[in-house]
Amino acid sequence: MRFLFEDYCLDAERRELTRGKQFVAVGPKVFDLLLHLVRHRDQVVTRDDLLAAVWDGRIVSESTMTTHLNAVRKAIGDTGKDQRLIRTVARKGIRFVGEVREEEPFAQAAVRSNDAIEQPGLMLSLPESPSIAVLPFRNLSGDSAQDYFSDGVVEDIITALSRIRWLFVIARNSSFVYKGRTVDEKQVGRELGVRYVVEGSVRQSNSRVRITGQLVDTATGTHLWAERFEGTLDDIFELQDQIATSIVGAIASQLERAEIERARRKPTGNLSAYDHYLRAMPHLHRGTREAIDAALPLFQKAIALDPEFASAHAMAAWCHCWRKINGWMIDRSGEFADGIRLARLAVELGKDDAVALTRAGHTLAHLAGDVDSAIALLDRALLLNPNLAAAWFLGGFLRAERGDPEAAIEFLSRAMRFSPLDPEMFRMQAGMAMSHLFAGRFDAALSWAEQSFRQLPSFVFVVLVMAACHALTGQEAQAWEAADHLRRLDPEFRISRLGDWIPIRRPEHRAIFSNGLRLAGLPD
Repeated sequence: MRFLFEDYCLDAERRELTRGKQFVAVGPKVFDLLLHLVRHRDQVVTRDDLLAAVWDGRIVSESTMTTHLNAVRKAIGDTGKDQRLIRTVARKGIRFVGEVREEEPFAQAAVRSNDAIEQPGLMLSLPESPSIAVLPFRNLSGDSAQDYFSDGVVEDIITALSRIRWLFVIARNSSFVYKGRTVDEKQVGRELGVRYVVEGSVRQSNSRVRITGQLVDTATGTHLWAERFEGTLDDIFELQDQIATSIVGAIASQLERAEIERARRKPTGNLSAYDHYLRAMPHLHRGTREAIDAALPLFQKAIALDPEFASAHAMAAWCHCWRKINGWMIDRSGEFADGIRLARLAVELGKDDAVALTRAGHTLAHLAGDVDSAIALLDRALLLNPNLAAAWFLGGFLRAERGDPEAAIEFLSRAMRFSPLDPEMFRMQAGMAMSHLFAGRFDAALSWAEQSFRQLPSFVFVVLVMAACHALTGQEAQAWEAADHLRRLDPEFRISRLGDWIPIRRPEHRAIFSNGLRLAGLPD
């Protein structure tokens, strides 16, 4: 749907705002805010409405909301003083008051009218695994000679997505038949038999390139994700790689969230092994003791339904690993044995499964103590899927534990770049904290640890880092406060048990950590 007001056009499907023939650059949140106001122009929109619709229910500051509203007004040539198009209603909210005309693109209207007479037999059934097609990106530069760049980005995205074992990806030759055509995502979903479609556009101006991408659910036409990427043409192929990597990282995380939500809505009596796996993942991401207790039986149910499901074996093993890292094991020897057994099965079943190799490898490092072999497994996972954020951040953890904090920081930084909104960000931040601690940068380590702690205050290892860093930087009161928090989490903790949390190989790193904990008043 397109919304026309004054000489502006707000295209909801393409997520573009234009004035006449001129593209108006706006950020994703600014676009969402304007679109919500225009769609709900018959009512006053409250702050709570905007938090729910634009910020997904997250609490944001008044200044953040004001900044975004000012950006909306600026984009459409309005001001808080004039309020020509967006009016503030005192103590109530805001309302779009401009005259709006709605226009449905002709091609979509034609497709919709043909839906009623379309033959059901032409619809391809969806595969059991999540399925996706990446359509050719539109070249908005007005220069067909630039097609090679947009086509190259799309081909890189297809190649990268194809490395994700759980994802069914339509080949380039099939998706490129839509090049130059105006398409309806629902029709594409029917014709190719896919649940999701990626589409986008490329616009070049002088030495700069702007690429927009969006992920669409073909069953409903809902836009699940949209983002804009910019860069210079100094090294066009490097830019192409960077943009493809960024888009794939964003798509992969959004796809997992969409699939988790789909499995959550499914009737309990009709769950497959993959559905149980998906239902377990949010618990694993949450990381609390109760969440892991909920995740493990779901992974075990997935294994029971599909004994060759490598990733389910690996995630079940990793639940035991996480319990060990936080000191939650009750039957320590039994859980060690079960975790190692599941991890080795995952490696055997998933030789070409990057997710299985990643979680199983990390588990074997912590439960079997073989850090070098574990790093080799994670390196193989990265060869299979170079965009897998978990392989980067867990590989970073293992490098820090082996004694190379600088390499660890590089790995963890890549993970954060690939998946900046990752639900496991608190684990990445913990890895950064450990790496900087071992490198002797105690202030940086403390900053990262505090960020992780804010997301998961029960993360024992992070509390250990905080206590040590406060003590090592002379902040005695804060060190004792962190130590008291640790005693509440694990009254039996002793510095001599530090190896129960992580396998620290280099004596000097163990000495730094132990000395900090001793200064914080924790017992040997």
